[in-house]
Amino acid sequence: MKTKSTILSFNNRLICFGLSLISTFLTGLNQQAFSQTTLQSATAPSAPEILPGKGLSQFDFFYAGEAKRQNMYIVRNGKIAWEYKDSISKGEISDAVMMSNGNILFAHQYGVTLISPDKKVIWKKDAPNGAEIHTAQPIGKDIVVYVQNADTAKVFVVNILTNKTVKEFQLPVKNPKSVHGQFRHARLTNKGTILVAHMDMGKVCEYDINGKELYSLDAPGVWAAEPLKNNNILVCSNRGYVREFNRKGDTIWNYSLKDIPDYKIPSPQVAVRLSNGNTLINNWFNQWNGNVDEKNLPLQAIEVTPDKKIVWALRSWNEPMNLGPSTIVVPLNEPRTDENVSFGNFR
Repeated sequence: MKTKSTILSFNNRLICFGLSLISTFLTGLNQQAFSQTTLQSATAPSAPEILPGKGLSQFDFFYAGEAKRQNMYIVRNGKIAWEYKDSISKGEISDAVMMSNGNILFAHQYGVTLISPDKKVIWKKDAPNGAEIHTAQPIGKDIVVYVQNADTAKVFVVNILTNKTVKEFQLPVKNPKSVHGQFRHARLTNKGTILVAHMDMGKVCEYDINGKELYSLDAPGVWAAEPLKNNNILVCSNRGYVREFNRKGDTIWNYSLKDIPDYKIPSPQVAVRLSNGNTLINNWFNQWNGNVDEKNLPLQAIEVTPDKKIVWALRSWNEPMNLGPSTIVVPLNEPRTDENVSFGNFR
């Protein structure tokens, strides 16, 4: 005959077994729900199927971007009118400027190069071992200013006719040993100063020709900072925002790229203010993390009005118009001459 304690023990085991089955069942449901949510999130469209604007025919533009290959394009009337492709050289194109004479100055991580429209090298400067160059800008036809990421980071001013450095000064960095993440973008202002995006420090700083800091603005994740004609600063951050600041540090315009309905812009790098008041923002794709999803192609750029309406979006990944990842997208019809600037007494 079973004792009372034996019966109780058996009942307890039955209860525990039942609870275990229920727990396993609920866990399975939760895992299934999580998997479905993850799948839906991963396959959510990056943008509407029909995009605003006229696509490649919206305007003529110069295009370049950080990619495994050093590719640059000029698009006219919706077609590639000029292309530069270099699959051999090491390094990514982080910055590029098309000059008024058609020459193109581009910084490509391990150096900076000036080429003619027929792709001949006019001038080239290699980065020293352990250093990188991600941004450069011409002054007129004879001077080039570039920032060199390094253990001792510096701004260099070089006369490309004599190939001599005519000015240099040191820049502060957060971590001298973490060279790659120090700088990506710098631009000369209409005051003859240079505006530097300190990516690793999360700041935008303005310096004079002697390296004296004149202004500083906190900007977490800053990738690029553009001086505007009204003396404000347009900041593009890989934290998912584009903001216009005045010199007091007040936010004049803020565009949160994480909160755009129906659009995914996860990797902005450079924002440009157009003459019509709109803002052109690129969306970079990281080729080192894998290939693009052919069924859900990412956007490469958007044009946004001051009231935050997207009036144009670019998505061009298929041959013969595969432009690849974007960083620099500059309309050719803009009154924008990047060489018509000065830096101190260099002009």
